[in-house]
Amino acid sequence: MALMNENYCNLKESYLFSQIAAKVTTFTAEHPDKKVIRMGIGDVTLPLAPAVIKAMQKAVEEMATKETFRGYGPEQGYDFLRDALVKYYETAGVTLAREEIFVSDGAKSDCGNITDIFSDANTILVPDPVYPVYVDTNIMRGRKILYINGTPENGFLPMPDASIKADVIYLCSPNNPTGAAYTKAQLEEWVTYALKNDAVILYDAAYEAFVTDPAIPRSIFVVEGAKECAIELCSLSKTAGFTGTRCGYTVVPHNLKRKTADGTELSLNKMWLRRQTTKFNGVPYVIQRAAEAVFSEEGQKECQEMLAFYRENAKIMMDTFTKKGLKFYGGVYSPYIWLECPKGMTSWAFFDYLLEKLAIVGTPGAGFGQMGEGYLRLTAFGSREATVEAMARIEESL
Repeated sequence: MALMNENYCNLKESYLFSQIAAKVTTFTAEHPDKKVIRMGIGDVTLPLAPAVIKAMQKAVEEMATKETFRGYGPEQGYDFLRDALVKYYETAGVTLAREEIFVSDGAKSDCGNITDIFSDANTILVPDPVYPVYVDTNIMRGRKILYINGTPENGFLPMPDASIKADVIYLCSPNNPTGAAYTKAQLEEWVTYALKNDAVILYDAAYEAFVTDPAIPRSIFVVEGAKECAIELCSLSKTAGFTGTRCGYTVVPHNLKRKTADGTELSLNKMWLRRQTTKFNGVPYVIQRAAEAVFSEEGQKECQEMLAFYRENAKIMMDTFTKKGLKFYGGVYSPYIWLECPKGMTSWAFFDYLLEKLAIVGTPGAGFGQMGEGYLRLTAFGSREATVEAMARIEESL
């Protein structure tokens, strides 16, 4: 008899965003005349940058002739893209070797797959509220999970607690869902904690491109000692609108080593390489050429214009909430606004109110953990027209 992984029984019945989609589908079927404005899922709406499209088209043409056709590519990514990423990291003040960078189909995949190289005996430390994937992928492995609370008092940026002993630590900055971003000094405290406890930090930097303040790190590797205790996961989904194109990258430093239960020291870089070459066939050549173009001078200019558009959407939202006297966090270094639910509403009650009364879709904060109760996440990734209209509805009705 084939036995199943019983840890799946410990998961919630459905993934947060699937639950939201089902509610929205029901509402639109019952109210076909209403224009629904979706500000829930963090999907982009602007098209890919012209430089990216040009590179992708050229790569497609290369696939049409025998001389330039590409078959299987390297599982860890083509050298041309990894070299472009090395140069990109230099702009953030970080020096990397090409072999420390692994190209993937997105940060979400790597967030789940990275668990392959860690023992199930590890204790996991996760901030709350948090991106659900961090929790669910470890529940699937049956690991012990501890939580450290993000609250208004600490700006939703929980700091190390010496009384807590953890082996693997998830950090996300700028944060999803709260939009909060750690300073260098705060990250130094986390690196110190990890080194002291022989722990590994899994650092999600998917929203680093939204950071404009030099005082806010775009990479944890600006912190001395981080290469001995951290893995960084990144994505082009928000940096360059690749949500449907799918490309990301993970940095596993050569200096990062840990031991097995019997004391054998292993290189996490070599482990991740072995995992990827066994279970992953690599990102398509056409997509990697498109990604390379993101980091060209022209591509960076165009992508920054795209990011500026979303930042302006966030400003429009923040201005409205400020005018209405609504309390919120985020929006400055992130496309997310973490809005405190008015009148003591629960997260799902406020979600239902916005959907049923204003035809606006948000994401209930309770879906990100216990500390998310009483909050709602809204994204700035909509069109300008939709963002302005949504804020007009809120200004009139709340």
